[in-house]
Amino acid sequence: MAEAYFPVGPGLGMEENFLSLDDILMSQEKLPGRAESALPRLAVLLGQGGGSAESIPEGSKLEIPLWLAKGLHDSKRRIISMELPKIYKEAWRTVFSADANVVDLHKMGPYYYGFGSQLLNFENPENPEIAQTDSVCSLQTFIARFRRIMDSSQNAYNEDTSALVARLDELERALFQVGQKGLNDFQCWEKGQASQITASSLVQNYGKRKLAEVDG
Repeated sequence: MAEAYFPVGPGLGMEENFLSLDDILMSQEKLPGRAESALPRLAVLLGQGGGSAESIPEGSKLEIPLWLAKGLHDSKRRIISMELPKIYKEAWRTVFSADANVVDLHKMGPYYYGFGSQLLNFENPENPEIAQTDSVCSLQTFIARFRRIMDSSQNAYNEDTSALVARLDELERALFQVGQKGLNDFQCWEKGQASQITASSLVQNYGKRKLAEVDG
């Protein structure tokens, strides 16, 4: 039976894949910011007024979905300015450096890695640190947590894993599922219940994207 929806992987880095449900959901995550000029007829959209014609005054504090923030952001016209969510600020970067495994990423931001990359689309004094975080600290965070994720996925087979995955962001949850599926496929192959071992869909989709980049 054909699947009703064929999973599409998220974009890479600062690029979004608008066919990906993960990227669509990520674009709804909100950013704190400030209106650098009056924003006409946006009060209702941002939950700050009762009439469709109401404007947001200059200087107002905002909580804007990522998709709208990217649409309004203009470095020349200074329509809005965006702030870093607290989990990407220096205090939390220090926590990640100390012990990445203690952080409940899903509670702080279910799309931590992808959303962090999107922050580089906005001008911010901490962008150099964010860029370094994305390429260095976040990589170290991912590596430190990845080992524990894969160990758990292999050692909690046929058990209730809800407590294990509750603290993971969506990317990490997908990796956990890949780890468990790989173990299941291997055990089926060992028992003669599978004719061959195939690459996971994540690996196949990544390979297709790389080929498309080369052809382009």
